[in-house]
Amino acid sequence: MTDSAASNDLRAHRAYRNALRSRLIAAREALPAETHARLSQEIKRHLDVLVDTLQPGVLAFCWPFRAEFDARPLVAARLPRGLRACLPVVVDTDSPLEFREWAPHSEMVRDRYGIHIPARGETLRPDTLLMPLNGFDEAGFRLGYGGGYFDRSLAALAPRPRAIGVGFELARVESIRPQEHDLPMDTIVTEVGVFAVEGGCLKQR
Repeated sequence: MTDSAASNDLRAHRAYRNALRSRLIAAREALPAETHARLSQEIKRHLDVLVDTLQPGVLAFCWPFRAEFDARPLVAARLPRGLRACLPVVVDTDSPLEFREWAPHSEMVRDRYGIHIPARGETLRPDTLLMPLNGFDEAGFRLGYGGGYFDRSLAALAPRPRAIGVGFELARVESIRPQEHDLPMDTIVTEVGVFAVEGGCLKQR
């Protein structure tokens, strides 16, 4: 393949993913408040069981953004039981994420993307990540916001944390057209249930 053809393929791939991302985020944001609350409660119900089964020591999650599932109540309820929680912080555009400890009383500031992060706190190494899904496919790949931060972080952390994608069923597509650097989730949780990623496909537990 010539450099020109490769460049055209890359542009077409980015255009496809950008259009898919925009469509799926718009669909999520268009959910009526009652529907969003009902589906979120179902996600939490499944996630409660999964997290209690896995019993993570350090759990990373994301501050809710653009009508994503809000994991804060689930996480906060487990802090008195010894769980430590952290939020991802963008340090540099080409670097892995830093995971900064969070508690409900933490002072929060907004990062360059307008997302809340702890103003200060110890840097932790999570053993489990709850990762929001703008989209996901039948092979367990996740469509994020296009920065590649989570893929770089999963690749850099050793041992690799358990990666749990969390989102609504409306985000399910046949394929996000993953590239070589894209890493599949270990598990995906939606309002329908818990899906293990095994042998390149989703299998409901």
